[in-house]
Amino acid sequence: MSQTENLLVAPDVLSRVLSRGRATGAEFSEVFVEDKRSTSASLDDGKVEQVSSGRDRGAGIRVIKGDTTGFAHTSDLSEKGLLAAAEAAAAAASQGGGGVNAVALGAVVRHPVNTVQKWPDEVAKRDKVALLQRVNIAARGVHKAIVQVSAGYGDSRKRILIANSDGVLAADEQVRTLMRISVVASGDGGMQTGFQSLGHTIGFEVFDENDVEELAITAAKQAVTKLSARPAPSGSLPVVIKHGSGGVLFHEACGHGLEADIISKGASVYKDKRGELVASPLVTLIDDGTMTAEWGAIGIDDEGHPSQRNVLIQDGVLWAWGPEDLLGPRVPGLAGAVDIAGRRFPSYDVLLIVFFVHKEHFKKSIRVKDSYL
Repeated sequence: MSQTENLLVAPDVLSRVLSRGRATGAEFSEVFVEDKRSTSASLDDGKVEQVSSGRDRGAGIRVIKGDTTGFAHTSDLSEKGLLAAAEAAAAAASQGGGGVNAVALGAVVRHPVNTVQKWPDEVAKRDKVALLQRVNIAARGVHKAIVQVSAGYGDSRKRILIANSDGVLAADEQVRTLMRISVVASGDGGMQTGFQSLGHTIGFEVFDENDVEELAITAAKQAVTKLSARPAPSGSLPVVIKHGSGGVLFHEACGHGLEADIISKGASVYKDKRGELVASPLVTLIDDGTMTAEWGAIGIDDEGHPSQRNVLIQDGVLWAWGPEDLLGPRVPGLAGAVDIAGRRFPSYDVLLIVFFVHKEHFKKSIRVKDSYL
């Protein structure tokens, strides 16, 4: 999609709305517009439990004056509705001032992260349900010990538009397609579970490129194998971190503490530690939104900046703060030190933790497919 055509709101309207947001003397105003269509379906115990679809459409307007932020939202994307929301946000951020601030908008070039071949919202719901039924049959065929199979499908197609008083005008269309499978096996030792999931920022073609039956069989074999597993020993033991969801541990332990808005408030253990050793020299932590088709890949972030690869911790040394929530560049001591563009929701795109083992530099990556909160 072109950066300036087929926009959810016309650029001249956006300019007037941004000006209205700053009319009371605010330093910054921003418009975020979203139009999202989604579908979900679930199967449990051989039966399709639900198939639903929905649409979310609206705009949020943020105005910043000093250390005060005013926010307003509306589902009315007309100029009248947006101007009213801008006035409400400006009133929340300021009680005085005045004047008119003209805003000249310039298009931002998005980072290309995927090519969609089959738009999921154009695929019939019966074809999506058929995937779940194939999963159920494949999983149950692995072993007679399989007593339950649950599967879920989800997709979304989201158009976003960001404009702000710094002149940013950015648009993107983001597609996500997901399948999750949970299997329960029962035996003499009790019940055990297996789980597999598949999620990418491409369309329905993901199921041409990936075999859902194989995914279901893998989940079923996990559950069956665990039936004969011996009890876990007690005591102090080495920890092996699983790829994929294992990255959530790092997201929770390090990610939130590295958000620049948290650091600016003095609420993070990483405050004043930029350039210092904060982890083992064997650890490098990377926030990467450019990995083609991965779950966290984005063309632009929620503040309209092109996605990029950012090294947060390298060889154990803290190099950069994380998502800055817009206030970061305006907080003394953070300007120029923040390498990552802010997100409306504190988040990371694709989180990579690279372990360098001894001197062989054997790399093992752990990805957080989706760490949005």
